[in-house]
Amino acid sequence: MLDKTLSPAAFEQRLYEGWEASGAFSADPGSSAAPFTIMIPPPNVTGSLHIGHALTFTIQDTLIRWRRMQGRDALWQPGTDHAGIATQMVVERLLAGQGVDRREIGREKFLEHVWEWKAQSGGNITRQLRRLGASLDWPRERFTMDAGLSDAVREVFVTLHEQGLIYRDRRLVNWDPKFQTAISDLEVESREVKGSLWHLRYPVEGAPGRFIVVATTRPETMLGDTAVAVHPEDERFRDLVGKFAILPLVGRRIPIVADEYSDPEKGSGAVKITPAHDFNDFAVGKRHNLAMPSVLDADGHVFLGEIEADLATVEGVAAPEFVNSLAGQDRFAARKAIVAELERLELVETIEAHTHAVPHGDRSGVPIEPRLTLQWYCDAATLAKPAIEAVETGRTQFVPKHFENIFFSWMRDIQPWCISRQLWWGHQIPAWYAPDGSVFVARSEEEALAQARARLGDSVTLERDPDVLDTWFSSALWPFSTLGWPQQTPELAKYYPGDVLVTGWDIIFFWVARMMMMGHHFMGDVPFRTVYIHGLVRDEKGQKMSKSKGNVIDPLELVESFGADALRFTIASLATPGRDVKLGRKRVEDFRSFGTKLWNAARFCEMNGIAPDAGFDPTKVETPLARWILDAANAAIREATEALEAYRMDDYAGACYRFVWNSFCDWFLEFAKPALNGPDGAEKAEVKGVAQHVLGTILRLLHPVMPYVTEELWDRFGYGAEFSLIRAAWPQPVAVPGAEQARAELDWLVSLISTVRGVRSEMNVPPSVTVPLLLQGASAETLARGGRWIEAIRRLGRATEFRALAEGEDLTGVAQAVVGEATVLLPLADAIDLPAERARLAKERDKARAEGAKVAQKLANADFVARAKPEVVEENRERLAGFEAEVARLEAALARIGG
Repeated sequence: MLDKTLSPAAFEQRLYEGWEASGAFSADPGSSAAPFTIMIPPPNVTGSLHIGHALTFTIQDTLIRWRRMQGRDALWQPGTDHAGIATQMVVERLLAGQGVDRREIGREKFLEHVWEWKAQSGGNITRQLRRLGASLDWPRERFTMDAGLSDAVREVFVTLHEQGLIYRDRRLVNWDPKFQTAISDLEVESREVKGSLWHLRYPVEGAPGRFIVVATTRPETMLGDTAVAVHPEDERFRDLVGKFAILPLVGRRIPIVADEYSDPEKGSGAVKITPAHDFNDFAVGKRHNLAMPSVLDADGHVFLGEIEADLATVEGVAAPEFVNSLAGQDRFAARKAIVAELERLELVETIEAHTHAVPHGDRSGVPIEPRLTLQWYCDAATLAKPAIEAVETGRTQFVPKHFENIFFSWMRDIQPWCISRQLWWGHQIPAWYAPDGSVFVARSEEEALAQARARLGDSVTLERDPDVLDTWFSSALWPFSTLGWPQQTPELAKYYPGDVLVTGWDIIFFWVARMMMMGHHFMGDVPFRTVYIHGLVRDEKGQKMSKSKGNVIDPLELVESFGADALRFTIASLATPGRDVKLGRKRVEDFRSFGTKLWNAARFCEMNGIAPDAGFDPTKVETPLARWILDAANAAIREATEALEAYRMDDYAGACYRFVWNSFCDWFLEFAKPALNGPDGAEKAEVKGVAQHVLGTILRLLHPVMPYVTEELWDRFGYGAEFSLIRAAWPQPVAVPGAEQARAELDWLVSLISTVRGVRSEMNVPPSVTVPLLLQGASAETLARGGRWIEAIRRLGRATEFRALAEGEDLTGVAQAVVGEATVLLPLADAIDLPAERARLAKERDKARAEGAKVAQKLANADFVARAKPEVVEENRERLAGFEAEVARLEAALARIGG
């Protein structure tokens, strides 16, 4: 017998271990079944399961379990990413706690520590994914630093270099002064900083007493200025274009150039151009062929090596001794000193308080420096063209479709991809340097040495490039490197390209686009046919989760409290494609009741002797109730299947919820009670047969999203005598004789009882009070239906009788509602105080109307809509809609009692 209370902790671990041990998650390359492939977005090996993971992995697991049940040979490829900078930071911190610095022990010893840490702690997130119920093909788990994946990385790098698509160049990068490496845009976060906007006077050459004023937030980089830019249409500076300014402190002559980058409406209208320390300035420098001296080193300290020759003595402007004193100073200390010196020289015109966004390293927490360095680059523009064409022609489709626009906007303006990182942990770049600076790119050191000897002689020695590749480089190969490429494996032949990639919109460019570029270039086809984009998880108020706000939700804590199924079903219910998910603990707690409802319904069936019956034939049922519930099950199967086909997790969950809670539990089981409690016979046997059949359908229908409770019930009921639920077939509609007539009759009955209950609730009629149901304008068929279902109407509608209204019968004090063609009348004069109820309903209506008017007035204020955050505006629109619906409901209730 099932326990009275649903306790997920009693069976979740046992069931998962059983699935995994039985090989239930395994793909079979040798099978003739059609493949279905999802490549996991590999979580960082340093990571722990967060709520965003719970969202994406719930969606993926729901899809993969559903396709398995449909008979597809499903591969959900698991794995983790080596997460270069994140992992190196973790291990460095651990070593620092032991008093060890990685530079002291050297690269080889440090990497030994990293691999040791990975072996001990790197599997944390995969254990947590098991807690969530993720049915990944674990024996196929890959790691981006595996030997096979390393072979793929080297092969791709060497091939692209041979094709001229990987090269070295000196360009600006995001430089993290703390970690001493270039980082990607994804590892940069903008933070609002309260600072200053300094308006500095640059003397105009040959025009004593005349200055051009530049506005800057970074005086410390002015030592590297090589121009002043003004807008070509700015009349204030038209006569200065083509002339020179004298750079204060340094004394360098710098041209005044016309460039549309300068905004006449911002600052002074003139901007200093420092090409080696600003991405926009770098572009201006390229356009005007400007020099690009660096004045900050890798630590963010002042470096004068590239401007020493420029230092000159220009009376009242240049200060070479002062500039020399800045050498080695931290950038922010140098800023203060430079401003103080400019003030002494009377070259500061004004200082404005200024709040602006400053890029910071997301892990180091320090301001990022745009830095001009020699790095390895990939020609992303060339690789992007086939990927763009694949989306344009529909070979890869985005769901929702509008996310194609983000993809196109990035890809059509793609810049060279900096692929090198100044780290020790990662795929070391397969390039070797000879003493004369020659570069040899090869698959191995032996191959590089052979190349070098052929060109430079047998005595040549080589030194390997110390840099490693950007983590996204190896991740870009994930869809085919994990299947064994560059070897031509059976897995590669069968499972590439994949069917769907499930991910968030925030990495469309960083990961999705790069997988498409690499997949098409090396495999000749797109890596996946569909890209399903889900939103981000926010708190119940729609705010971004952050530790500082204290609104971060731990998915494992929710699993502990409510079970994995409750969290998964909540996520699916809220996962509208492309929209952010508003999630709070209360939501999960509320949806736990759905699992409890299913458990209690199954327990009710068990207590009434309902058990699996292999001989039951649903196509031969005869009673309207049996035909109705089978027809409703068919509708739920179709709706759920169509929703999953369209990647509508919310619609799939909604279809299951409505059918299980409403059709099966609230109505079918209630209508079935008289037969179940009655004598044995054909009607009772048919009710029990259809109940076990539909319960089995429900368990299969819900299994993809609620695997644990459905498997437990499947096994405990005995449905799994031959196979477990995870191996069961996805339910199919069955032929139902007389479905249309049964649907008409039972839908009418449900509508009648629901309407009567609604009226009673609105009028505050106590449950203990029963009243007659009188029908006006009812057809003979309606009256006959009422007669056939009188017991259910009495019991569930709290009715004493069901009959036609007699001619001349008193209608004073009745509430009325329309059901079908008839008006149902409930005499309530003796049951409640009707005048008091009218007054109460009118007061509630007026209050809802007034509250709605306040919200409507706020939304009508264009200034409010313009200033408020989008989520605040949306929240107010939802509130207004709620008030309007409440007013309509209360007015309808008043109309029922003549108010």
